[in-house]
Amino acid sequence: MAVIALREEASAELEQVAHRLHWVSLGELSKTIDLLHREGVTRAVMAGQVKHSKIFSAIRPDWRLAKLLFSLPQKNTNALIGAVAKVLQEEGIVLVDSTVFLKPLVPAPGVLTRRAPDAREAADIAYGRMVAHRLAELDIGQTVVISDRACVAVEAMEGTDETMARAARIARDRPLVVVKVSKPGQDMRFDVPVVGLPTVEQMKLVRATALAVDAHHTLLFDRVRLIEAADAAGIAIEAFEPAVAAADAEPGGASGASKEGNEGNLT
Repeated sequence: MAVIALREEASAELEQVAHRLHWVSLGELSKTIDLLHREGVTRAVMAGQVKHSKIFSAIRPDWRLAKLLFSLPQKNTNALIGAVAKVLQEEGIVLVDSTVFLKPLVPAPGVLTRRAPDAREAADIAYGRMVAHRLAELDIGQTVVISDRACVAVEAMEGTDETMARAARIARDRPLVVVKVSKPGQDMRFDVPVVGLPTVEQMKLVRATALAVDAHHTLLFDRVRLIEAADAAGIAIEAFEPAVAAADAEPGGASGASKEGNEGNLT
């Protein structure tokens, strides 16, 4: 397995576990493609996260990425990463489901913690899921923070933790509920919603008492410790069926790969 790692985002610990590791900068699309070809890669998995705010960073795109960005009518996540996926596919490199090796971290529907959301939290979750799905339809963000069936904060490029912090400043000491959803027809190749230990730690800081996520379309990193931490904090976590199920076969997914070859990991 070959790994192409982004200097601006990936951990240096990859040096200890990846035997075929290449470092590139975020704007180096041509170099990335050249390295994938050199490694004989025909299928690749996107792993990790690139902060959406990087779109407005000082990183300079190479000619290939600059041309791609110039051609986009919108620069939201689906448009950006979808366009990169299309370029890779034109080069004979198919992106597969990013959860293909992480299925144990994807929850089924149901209550994941010791306690279920209480009546107040359940009402906030129901309202929050309605609002969050409208937000996700526009590919703006995945998370909303609710208090007493009122939307306190919505996520854009700043990320979930900052959205929760802003909600706490607005709501002061009122209890909060966090709702995180996938997009309608979520493309599992990229931008899959993620919850981790830092999410629970931030919820504790802002006095958020419950978290709702989409089943099948969310990654729970360090799942056992995450649930233990939520239980210890008295936080309820429940996974719900997505409002709109993803297509049975994702575009460009593993089922569409017809070539044999090495797999690559883009992180």
